[in-house]
Amino acid sequence: MSTSTGTLIASFAAALWLLDGLRLRGRAASLKTLSPSDEPVSHDHVFVARQGVHIDDATRRSASAFARDHKLEVIDLVPANLPSWRALLFLGSIDPIHFRAKRLAKGRTAGDALLVRASVLARMKHEGEAPSDPVAFAAFVARLKLHACTTMDFAVAPTLAATPFPFAARGRLVHALYGELALPIVLVQLAFAMSAPFLSLGAGFAALGALHLQCLLATAGTTLTPRDRVVYTLFRTLIDLASALTGIVPRAPSTPDGADADPVSVARPIYDGLLEQGTPRFFEDRRLDCPLCGSKELGLALSTSDHYQHKPGRFTLDRCATCAHVFQNPRLSIEGLNFYYRDFYDGLGEERLEGIFASEGSPYLERARMLEGGKTPARWLDVGAGHGHFCCVARDVFPDAQFDGLDLSESIDDAVRRNWIDKGYRGLFPDLAPELAKSAERYDVLSMSHYLEHTRDPAAEIEAAAKVLPSGGMLMIELPDPDSRTGRVLGRFWLPWFQPQHQHLLSTRNLERLLRENSFEPVVWHRGEAHIAHDLTALAVTWITHLARPIDLPWRKPTTLLGRIWNRLVWWASVPIIITAWLLDRLLAPLIRREGWSNTYRVLARRAA
Repeated sequence: MSTSTGTLIASFAAALWLLDGLRLRGRAASLKTLSPSDEPVSHDHVFVARQGVHIDDATRRSASAFARDHKLEVIDLVPANLPSWRALLFLGSIDPIHFRAKRLAKGRTAGDALLVRASVLARMKHEGEAPSDPVAFAAFVARLKLHACTTMDFAVAPTLAATPFPFAARGRLVHALYGELALPIVLVQLAFAMSAPFLSLGAGFAALGALHLQCLLATAGTTLTPRDRVVYTLFRTLIDLASALTGIVPRAPSTPDGADADPVSVARPIYDGLLEQGTPRFFEDRRLDCPLCGSKELGLALSTSDHYQHKPGRFTLDRCATCAHVFQNPRLSIEGLNFYYRDFYDGLGEERLEGIFASEGSPYLERARMLEGGKTPARWLDVGAGHGHFCCVARDVFPDAQFDGLDLSESIDDAVRRNWIDKGYRGLFPDLAPELAKSAERYDVLSMSHYLEHTRDPAAEIEAAAKVLPSGGMLMIELPDPDSRTGRVLGRFWLPWFQPQHQHLLSTRNLERLLRENSFEPVVWHRGEAHIAHDLTALAVTWITHLARPIDLPWRKPTTLLGRIWNRLVWWASVPIIITAWLLDRLLAPLIRREGWSNTYRVLARRAA
């Protein structure tokens, strides 16, 4: 590498780290600070602290007054003397200006203490003390934000003293906050910083200095006053390197032991029993005709395995030569549905799916905004609501509407506890529709977002919607598009095929026919506008998962230590691939967002008289 090239790279890194320091400073400056108060603590304010943290009386009174004044149910109390390492980690993970208003933002914490309204803890069904482990404490705060999505905020507590984290927890905490790829990115950054002076003496030391000065730049003159700023500034690379290395060796899950039992170990004998007789009973007999038009001219569309949970079985999608309907054949039996849905949306898979559903709120807003410009909805029923993410976000568009949800799983009960929906119905929509249709207050909007493809009989679902909605009521449906050319290019690794959960993939033509047969008149179609830019990222993650070999799955053999190390090394080595795929998804999105290429479509239809 030439000297000029090395200088350019090092200068770019120096500028990048300085700008990042200024970004963090902006966040530190925007943190609110508790003011002294002589008012007593409200009776419904509960203080929760990590083990070893003492919340003084002055902080309690100030926090309680702050919560009343700002109508908050949860306050993360930030010690002013937060250590430098934790201060940078905290500032890097939050956006104080938009955190409260951003409904699906993940709950974050400085890691020491909280004020929580008692009713929030009751809805969470939390009993006992706060977790003492920093990683568990962070997970506890993430759950709190779900139950106080617009009533949680941060405040610096000047008289609250920070309590040190166990050094061994640092790497695990970074992993918990930022995911599997966080540690390799940290290590690459440190490696580059330490090698920068060898690229260019002057610019290299400037880059190294910019990294070391970040904590001073971010906190000097703000309410955050880490006591170890000078030491951290001098020795940052060594401290960060040691911290990162604490998470480099993967930890095996603990053995079952009462409340601390590893959930994978607990689930393993259950799955051993479910799989003892093999998988044939998880499938019905293969049908010889199309479920939509009755034609017997069927052809193979796709044969694949489970790429997402990696449960055993082989799944087939057939395509009707007459109407082009794509459907699972043989389809899952009721027992099969229970097996393959188990630990996906709830249980072992709940935390992962929560992160995916909450990662991007714009599709939820786009669905809700299809109704803008028409009649403002008063009562909205979301069928297949899950944990209620859509209803939660849609309140920003229609704050005065009543949002109710319906789902077959216990996730709908969580949605009620979170206050994301006003009322929840648990069961099958066609079974509940007659009772819903008798209600004195009829729903004027009904939505089915990525729901019909999971159902056993889409026609029965549309018929149920016609029963529930009165004349003039609106039905919004969003579905994967089986006619997408992108799906043909990517083959069985195209995410919307999503086997074994997707049982029917309706084309726009077939959905329109079902709508008109049930007295619905399509008002507007979104084809390219509904595209979700994740095809290549999902493809990359699927391939890497296969190569890395999934770990800690109770329906597979226990993972050895070598298997854990291999899994982590593969994921770390794949960081550039995932980043490249993510960038390509966004760069190609303007080209893909058009009819015939987009992976998703949605329609808004009006119920005729």
